[in-house]
Amino acid sequence: MRTALVIGTGLVGTSAALALAGRGIHVHLVDHDPESARTAAALGAGTEEPPAGPVDLAVVAVPPAHTAAVLATAMRDGVARGYLDVASVKGGPRRELEALGLDLTPYIGTHPMAGKERSGPLAATADLFEGRPWVLTPTRETDTEVLNLALELVALCRAVPVVMDADAHDRAVALVSHTPQLISSMVAARLEEADETAVRLCGQGIRDVTRIAASDPRMWVEILSANPGPVADVLAGVAADLEETVTALRGLGSADADRRSAGTHAIEDVLRRGNAGRVRVPGKHGAAPTAYETVAVLIGDKPGELAAIFADAGRAGVNIEDVRIEHATGQQAGLVQIMVEPSAAPVLGAALQERGWSIRG
Repeated sequence: MRTALVIGTGLVGTSAALALAGRGIHVHLVDHDPESARTAAALGAGTEEPPAGPVDLAVVAVPPAHTAAVLATAMRDGVARGYLDVASVKGGPRRELEALGLDLTPYIGTHPMAGKERSGPLAATADLFEGRPWVLTPTRETDTEVLNLALELVALCRAVPVVMDADAHDRAVALVSHTPQLISSMVAARLEEADETAVRLCGQGIRDVTRIAASDPRMWVEILSANPGPVADVLAGVAADLEETVTALRGLGSADADRRSAGTHAIEDVLRRGNAGRVRVPGKHGAAPTAYETVAVLIGDKPGELAAIFADAGRAGVNIEDVRIEHATGQQAGLVQIMVEPSAAPVLGAALQERGWSIRG
């Protein structure tokens, strides 16, 4: 691949363009909002100048509701040798293209499993896709050259290719992406009218659950409108669990011993099922999840504290697997939770204490 046309310069389109441009691909940018394309170009994602002829690959990065129409126009205009989209749903756009009677041999549907709460070109980064799954949904019609171009794009973006059927993909993202977004938003919505005293008690748990609730509602309405059936199916299962859990909690508060016992067993069951499901979430680099040990360190809220902890961990020869920060309410301090291999935890704890850090727990 030597040339590419990115149609749609939001978060995903601009991030892909930045990755391609950074690896020597000549990228052309176009967006229905000229200011967005101008911003992406200023960031180094490519040029607003139209290509002189067909490019090697056209990347359509527009909302799912507009994906098929934009693809159809590009394909009829012959702007590229190969075409792909990065919409978060795959079955619908392909069926729309088929209904339009287009030759789909030069097209492949794809979906990079990466994003942020923020949208637009200013949120884009060239490393957005590094190490992330990038789903490809080829069919028997898909030309081998187009599949190879798509695989080259994934490699240039340093993502991990995953081949799936389009409808299987849509059911999967309903479970692992679309439903979590709605549930996060529903939990966060409980805070809107909550008493200020209650909100001040928010800790890391509520921050983890509601992080993605900060996403753009308009963007998510478009995504969910393109995949409503599978999402509704998953939510129906969640709703059944919720109803059973509510009944169980009422039982826990009952004076009847049998109802309390049934409630206890039901709550324990849903928590254990949650444990079992959580274990299946891939761990670091997509490998099987690993149980890490946590070393909690109290730090002050001032520049250089985190860097100093990381440096001291490096001097101790300990690799940090993950890190979380819990800020203390009303104090200029926080608790850094450093996740390491179990065998490394006592080594790290001792090393940090030796260097004057306050270890908790």
